Amino acid sequence: MRTQVAIIGAGPAGLLLAHLLHRGGVDAVVIETRSQEYVAARIRAGILESSSVDLLESVGLGERLRAEGHEHRGIYLQLPGERHHLDFVDLAGRSVWVYGQTEVQKDLVAAGTAQVFYEASQVELHSLQDRPYVTFTDSSGAAQRLDADVIAGCDGSFGPSRAAATPGERYERVYPYSWLGILADVAPSTDELIYAWHPGGFALHSMRSETVSRLYLQVPNGTDPADWPDDRIWAELATRLGHGQDGWKLTPGPVTDKSVLPMRSYVQTPMRRGRLFLAGDAAHIVPPTGAKGLNLAVADVALLSRALVALLIDGDARLADSYSDDALRRVWRCTHFSWWMTTMLHASGDPFDAQLQLSQLRWVTSSEAGATGLAENYAGLPIGF
Repeated sequence: MRTQVAIIGAGPAGLLLAHLLHRGGVDAVVIETRSQEYVAARIRAGILESSSVDLLESVGLGERLRAEGHEHRGIYLQLPGERHHLDFVDLAGRSVWVYGQTEVQKDLVAAGTAQVFYEASQVELHSLQDRPYVTFTDSSGAAQRLDADVIAGCDGSFGPSRAAATPGERYERVYPYSWLGILADVAPSTDELIYAWHPGGFALHSMRSETVSRLYLQVPNGTDPADWPDDRIWAELATRLGHGQDGWKLTPGPVTDKSVLPMRSYVQTPMRRGRLFLAGDAAHIVPPTGAKGLNLAVADVALLSRALVALLIDGDARLADSYSDDALRRVWRCTHFSWWMTTMLHASGDPFDAQLQLSQLRWVTSSEAGATGLAENYAGLPIGF
């Protein structure tokens, strides 16, 4: 087979890249090791920055988002006995949208602009410096070879693209705590997300829809979800989120999903090797505290699609040559913001750290400058920042 761009990975990054390339007149084929059902069901990010929403709308993917997503003006930051609202629209002129990654995936699949080989195995990347190609075994067991002008690695942390890129540098921070996350079939108990600092550990009240809540607890690394029965989870969430404070109540409900998410930051540079370009989690990981993972992937593929259209349609390599540096400016800004939110809100067990965190939170919630900095970064910097 022959195509212009071979895309590895059929998650939101890969399918959005295929969609953008299609609109730019560039042919692409997507190779995915998982089944379509598995990819569609993965529970990941739920917050879209304003720039991500604007991009999706501009390429015909915003209709259901606007109809079924929920626009939020800001978030709550909470300390024991205190809850403060930060209005992003007033502070930075931008909002965010609650719209799960699963919904973005549905929209991309429904667009039908990508040719995808699901359930591929033995995926290998070859000849990256000059005439790249991908070999794999398709779902029927037949050996396949896909020749391309360019390969785009959008296959996350554990796919073959990251390993094939052989980075110049790897930067990593592993955090000494994880998140225990649940999905619950219960209406959210809050109108906007609550980020709660508590001496017993961080908690977050998020949501997926008007009837589904997403909640998280800070737990030690290595925690087994089986050690946290539902009643224990709801009791701890109630404590950390301030049930009863100023009359606010946390409403429990049936838990439909329970998992533990380790926390780490990772950046691989450069985001290119020869004719292989990395995007999204294949190049970088951030802890979810800052709601940046999916949005960084959107920003990456927005830059990459423009670069590849210029390269393959116009014969202009300038954007492709600057892609890694251009993408990494935003990656490092978002990596810092995610680290800052994470270290400000998670209990370390050190009393000195706790006082520094409380001081920082009081500054952010009482200073317009501090609140604006958080709002500007959370609601999203422009693509190409």
